[in-house]
Amino acid sequence: MNLSTPIEEIPRIGPQYQKRLKKLGIKNVRDLLFHFPHRYEDFSNIVPVSEVKINEQNCLQGKILEIKSTRTWKKRMILTQAIVGDKSGAIRVIWFNQPYLINVLKKGDFVCLAGKMALRQGETYLSSPAYEKIGNQQLAISNQQLTHTGRLVPVYPETEGLSSRWLRFIIKPLLTKLKKEILEPIPEKTRSKYQLLPVEKAIWQAHFPDTGRLAKAAKERFAFEELFNLSLSVLRERQRLQKEKAIAIPLNLKLVKDFLKSLPFQLTESQKKSAWQILKDLEKERPMNRLLEGDVGSGKTVVAAMAALNVAKAGYEVAFMAPTEILAKQHFKTINELLKNFDLKIGLLTGDEKTLQQVQGKPADILIGTHALIQENVKFKNLALVIIDEQHRFGVEQRAKLCQRKQFIPHLLSMTATPIPRTLSLTIYGDLDLSLITQLPKGRKKIITQVVAPEKREKAYDFIRKQVREERQVFVICPRIEPSEVKTQNLTWAEVKAVKDEYQKLSKEVFPDLKIGMLHGRMKTEEKEEIMRKFKQGKTDVLVSTSVVEVGVDIPNATVMMIEGAERFGLAQLHQFRGRVGRSKYQSFCFLFTDSPAKKTQQRLKALITSENGFELAEKDLEIRGPGDFSGSRQWGIPDIAMASLKDIFLVQNSRQAAKEILEEDPELKKYPLLRERIEEFRERVHLE
Repeated sequence: MNLSTPIEEIPRIGPQYQKRLKKLGIKNVRDLLFHFPHRYEDFSNIVPVSEVKINEQNCLQGKILEIKSTRTWKKRMILTQAIVGDKSGAIRVIWFNQPYLINVLKKGDFVCLAGKMALRQGETYLSSPAYEKIGNQQLAISNQQLTHTGRLVPVYPETEGLSSRWLRFIIKPLLTKLKKEILEPIPEKTRSKYQLLPVEKAIWQAHFPDTGRLAKAAKERFAFEELFNLSLSVLRERQRLQKEKAIAIPLNLKLVKDFLKSLPFQLTESQKKSAWQILKDLEKERPMNRLLEGDVGSGKTVVAAMAALNVAKAGYEVAFMAPTEILAKQHFKTINELLKNFDLKIGLLTGDEKTLQQVQGKPADILIGTHALIQENVKFKNLALVIIDEQHRFGVEQRAKLCQRKQFIPHLLSMTATPIPRTLSLTIYGDLDLSLITQLPKGRKKIITQVVAPEKREKAYDFIRKQVREERQVFVICPRIEPSEVKTQNLTWAEVKAVKDEYQKLSKEVFPDLKIGMLHGRMKTEEKEEIMRKFKQGKTDVLVSTSVVEVGVDIPNATVMMIEGAERFGLAQLHQFRGRVGRSKYQSFCFLFTDSPAKKTQQRLKALITSENGFELAEKDLEIRGPGDFSGSRQWGIPDIAMASLKDIFLVQNSRQAAKEILEEDPELKKYPLLRERIEEFRERVHLE
């Protein structure tokens, strides 16, 4: 047996357990050994029976003096009862509904038990403790020999029918046999400089630690390794890109000044700075790889339009890609308006075949569309710039697909209104240069944000009616399209506000006198567009929607954003919703409805109220919720241990610095073949594009 042995060939793992392990993504021995505990139970303090305390976790060792199994008539429950004693005294032990124990534990066995002492009707007993036989030789057995009690005991991520006890039972013998086969991928000098445990010691201490300090050191070592792999991967991508050729686009200062004069407003300082960084990048003969980051409504599109104008007037093509057809059409309208004085052909391409034929008939200087732009039958002659909205990861291969002149790679400008925490920008987005727009345009009023308690709902409805009377419009966001009975996080989805139910309720009961619309992602494109068109034209007063309106929808007349089940969304997402209002001279409001009394929910929503700045919020979201749910990062397949460590800026900085040092010394990792192999494996496992 070795690390690549499939779980089907591991002794004592039957077909049912194989299925359950695969649910956790465990396919072979290596996966099993790298399935780390997420916490530990501390059963390391073994006390004599006479010192056991009520309502506390206790660990004791003794001899089974009596054991029997009985069935209670009242609750039809099976009780396995035992008396366990040592030199200091004896104690009663009860296990509930574990009938098999009578065949496992026998009178005369020596055991180690860990659990809580309960007091009921004046009688004390150890309630359903973890147990472990320790042989008849000695009681004071060392914790190295114990697995489930008498030590720091690992508790693993589980699935139904797969307990931590079973995982310990399987992992310990495998680890004992194979830990020497786990090769050390981190170079010795890196390990020494950053004081990391060697892999063989670390993997044992991660599963069966001798002390809390060693458990922490083991987890840090593996977190460092994953972050180190991630940094190496993105930095090598940056290196690879720098070797590619791009078309250098000279900066046309007169054109830029003419564009700025044509605008009915002045750019903010951070818009000017970002535009300058982008225009200077375009002058280089290597491809730009830049992320333009700024709050909703901060004016990223104007900056992108300036770059597109400079490229198009130099005689090259620009592709502008948006995630949805609604947003592509909105960008088409905005870019046309911004560049109307500059005699450019601006095309629109969505999934509609007719549109595609028209575009092929008339080559556009700037072609705006959805992912339809990457289709093989869309031909560009001299594409020099790709602008992507709200899709940060866009790989070299995808860019090459767009460009028929294979010797050149187009420049890439990616835009996002989701502020990225610093640790993510150093790791996941480490191959991208960042431009930040930190100011909102002048004249924007701060959006008044309030958490609305259930008893104040009617008052909020009255306020909404008043806003509509003043010819303003309202968004209502719900976390789901329709109810179902799927259990999630201790709630059935039926308990979570559903768009269809909310639409019925608002249109029939709450606002029968108002025009209510409904929008969700399962609708056909034409239907969605018609609904948005009516809303934009003021023919709908209240739009009930899912998070489909999170990105890019621009309705200046909307002044109220009402969010149902606010606890179901991340802070960054709530901030995006809030940014759908406050886009005109009118005072705007954001109401957060929640029935959750949880302290964490209140803490998060309070952070939204006190923070005006999306960058500050992104850091708070990372701190409170953790990075796993941030910006879809869970979908990239980054290991949990690395995801959890993205909160630790020092670990992130150290792992990135270590990656830089290795690549400066050996860009191709020729001296480190094992490390290079691991990076390739890592790239396959983690899909950043």
